[in-house]
Amino acid sequence: MNFKNNLFCLFLCITSFLFSQENTIVDVKIKGIKRLKESFIQKIIQTKKGVVLDSAAIEKDIILLKRLPAVGHAYYQVFLSADDLYKVSINIEENFTILPEVNFWTTTNQQFSYKLGLYDYNFLGRNITFGGFYQNNGFDSYGINFKAPNLFSKKWGLALNHQNWKSEEPLYFGTETANYLYNNISFEALGLYQINLKNQFNFGVNFFNEKYQYISGATDPSVPRDLDLDKLLFKLVYTYDNLDYYYQYVKGFKSVLYAQYVTSNNPFQEDFLIAWNDFFYYKRFGEKGNWTNRVRFGLSSNQQTPFAPFALDNNVNLRGVGILVDRGTGSFVWNTEYRHTILDKNWLAIQTNVFTDFGSWRNPGGELNDFFESNNIRVYSGFGLRFISKKIYNATFRIDYGFRVSHNPGQSKGGLVFGVGQYF
Repeated sequence: MNFKNNLFCLFLCITSFLFSQENTIVDVKIKGIKRLKESFIQKIIQTKKGVVLDSAAIEKDIILLKRLPAVGHAYYQVFLSADDLYKVSINIEENFTILPEVNFWTTTNQQFSYKLGLYDYNFLGRNITFGGFYQNNGFDSYGINFKAPNLFSKKWGLALNHQNWKSEEPLYFGTETANYLYNNISFEALGLYQINLKNQFNFGVNFFNEKYQYISGATDPSVPRDLDLDKLLFKLVYTYDNLDYYYQYVKGFKSVLYAQYVTSNNPFQEDFLIAWNDFFYYKRFGEKGNWTNRVRFGLSSNQQTPFAPFALDNNVNLRGVGILVDRGTGSFVWNTEYRHTILDKNWLAIQTNVFTDFGSWRNPGGELNDFFESNNIRVYSGFGLRFISKKIYNATFRIDYGFRVSHNPGQSKGGLVFGVGQYF
């Protein structure tokens, strides 16, 4: 009986071995790369020499590669050689990833401002982002950023950030407004962990110092003119990403959850929690249309303070509303737009878009019913243009004009919003 069993097991092993030799990959070629390192690509993909050919695994590798800043487009080819053995060719169209950052604008007090920076989104050819910026808006600010998602392995990475930020910001208490000089000096370290193609976590700590110094405007005995606060922030970011890219077109669903706990040993500001979730949904229409959506819902500890964390701002949530026009301890925003490509060349694409931005806020110390109060609801609609380089990472220059749809007191009638990169 043992002899028969051993013979049967030997037969299964030989059959399995012979079958595994069929459809086996004998070579994986990476073509089209310039600055990207082939060793890095081979490190992060599943498709490797000696494994059984799996078209589903190759498709996942292509999606992964197309999400890299250095990759404008990727596709694969499979070639059959002798004895049912296969060669796989992965073809990559690289983006240019060393990008300057240049912005000019005027503030509400007519101060001429500028921001100059330089970032490499493929530093050392290994999907590392490294760079920094200098900003002058009447005050000097700078930042240095390092992010290496695959520094330690395919799944583990690290991000380090330092920033010294200064800006003049309005604070709101009741119907009154005051302008303060805000200064934030921070040091942040984050661990990056990719569970699989669709799920990843970022987690870490941020040590920062906040200073508020009164400049002008209304005063109140309950609102200090100067604050100097040392704080500690614990951060967690969970991302579910099921997006697929084809040049300027996107389809699929993505969700990003941000959770932060801030501790502060001072009598004026208590420890507080803040969390918000961004939901993204993209759908292709025909060959040239793309319907895009972002929904954000967030809440923080509901302290009655003019220093509330959620801001109502042109460049963040509602195009046309103005710059830092209000603050709250809760936020609900829905941005929806339809983009249509009117020119598509090898290196350049131009899109038109029409959009509607809807937002509502919870007042500091208020109730959840604040989201439904007409005075807290803002709606802006508009249209715009996108000029997209298909050879340079994130090189989308956008112009939007948003005009007021809701008619609450004190609302801006609308205005132009410029930026680099899609709004969302």
